[in-house]
Amino acid sequence: MPELAEVEVGRKVAAAAVEGERLAKVWTDADTIVFQGSAPSTVARRLKGRRVLAVGRKGKLLWFEMDAGPWPSFHFGMTGAFLVPPAQRALTPVELYHGPKDEAWPPRFAKIRLITESGRELVMTNARRLGRIRLHDELFADPVHAKLGFDPLLELPDTKRFAGLLLRRRGVLKGVLLDQSFAAGVGNWLADEILYQSKLSPHRRPDSLSDREIKALRGAMKRVVEKAVASDANSRRLPRTWLFHHRWGKGQGRETGRGEAIRFETIAGRTTAWAPSRQR
Repeated sequence: MPELAEVEVGRKVAAAAVEGERLAKVWTDADTIVFQGSAPSTVARRLKGRRVLAVGRKGKLLWFEMDAGPWPSFHFGMTGAFLVPPAQRALTPVELYHGPKDEAWPPRFAKIRLITESGRELVMTNARRLGRIRLHDELFADPVHAKLGFDPLLELPDTKRFAGLLLRRRGVLKGVLLDQSFAAGVGNWLADEILYQSKLSPHRRPDSLSDREIKALRGAMKRVVEKAVASDANSRRLPRTWLFHHRWGKGQGRETGRGEAIRFETIAGRTTAWAPSRQR
């Protein structure tokens, strides 16, 4: 599933395509699962002719700030992505792709297609239909947005505030990190990497952590998220010492880049990779 770093790439793609542009045409697929709260035809009608002032993101949620309401929000789900046509890619700083990379345009599984007055295009695809497109009259008061915790890239709390939020939580650290009402945008691989870098077991509970360990957890979250975003979600640009490069596949006998044995367990309902010899 796209996590904070991948969704930030999507934000950059969308911003390059439509920020500052007026939407001349809006096509929507007749998919009443992906479109929630408004019929696809209503979304198309209400967005056509509006100007996109900015593309925002918090955690895994993206939205367009419009010159007049409503504002659309987008959630990629498992397989969503923002794509632009081949001829437009030179103008796009980064791109996010999931699924087949065919050159057909519009791409398969397109759910919404936006065409601006200047001829730029942006499409959201969603093969498994787990993504969501919604309209909001008051986005920031909407429960979809209001229930989100802090964004680790944009609004990471200071150490004291971070500790206060963490110590209110029950359950194990892996589950706490995955809870979007705690840290919006952290998903399975980011959570595993943060715990690996902070040398903390995913089984630990917040109230078992020392002040030093809480500081280490916050510091690892900051470093991992910032590096993942700076890499534009390109795995080849992530440090070779990261657990990320060795956590896939759940094969027995796998080791980290440092030679530590990797254990695979289901923790907080998710497959978790960790190194018991390092993480205590």
